Amino acid sequence: MPLSSQTVQSLQNLTVPIEGQGNQGLLMPKLKYRFRVLLYGFGVTTATTELTKQVIDFARPSVSFEEMTIPIYNSTVYLPGKHSWEATTLNVRDDASGSVTRLVGEQLQKQLDFYEQASATAGVNYKFSMQCEILDGGNGALEPVVLETWNLLGCYLASANYNDLNYGSSEPVTISLSIRFDNALQGVDPTTGGGVGQQLGGAVSRALGSITGAGQTGG
Repeated sequence: MPLSSQTVQSLQNLTVPIEGQGNQGLLMPKLKYRFRVLLYGFGVTTATTELTKQVIDFARPSVSFEEMTIPIYNSTVYLPGKHSWEATTLNVRDDASGSVTRLVGEQLQKQLDFYEQASATAGVNYKFSMQCEILDGGNGALEPVVLETWNLLGCYLASANYNDLNYGSSEPVTISLSIRFDNALQGVDPTTGGGVGQQLGGAVSRALGSITGAGQTGG
């Protein structure tokens, strides 16, 4: 039976009214548990999908800007300085076959050979990339639709915590990874510049004004 106009209107009222637009219904939110994390160049084993299947949670990137303070006549002007990306975290289950532990160990060994105490020559020798995709819930015969992507570039393991064992716990053994990275692109394929949404890293128009002259603002 089709919904009546009154029922449809009632559902559209379940949101915040906007002046001049009325109620237009609530947008479907992205859901925290519908995601997957892919790693490229992690460790030396090619089967990094084993790590993807054991992911517990992942923290999306966080960026901040240094603050530039410029004192002037009767006030103060603030400008953004250099930006920095905070380290992100990836928590995974440690499987009985040892696949996850092996991959993590391989990546750590690429960064520093703990037995020989020899380090890599350059970052290109050990850095990897990651991609986190938020999905719409599709599975099996119904391929999932990617709603959002995050591409993390120039990654390395800042720390790896193998966590505790406990006789009084029924939880799986886990490994906590802290990951440093050089850059993050949201919704953008780093190889083509295109992708879902094209937010961080996508092309946007820039207003370029003169930095000198009467009536011009350089800030």
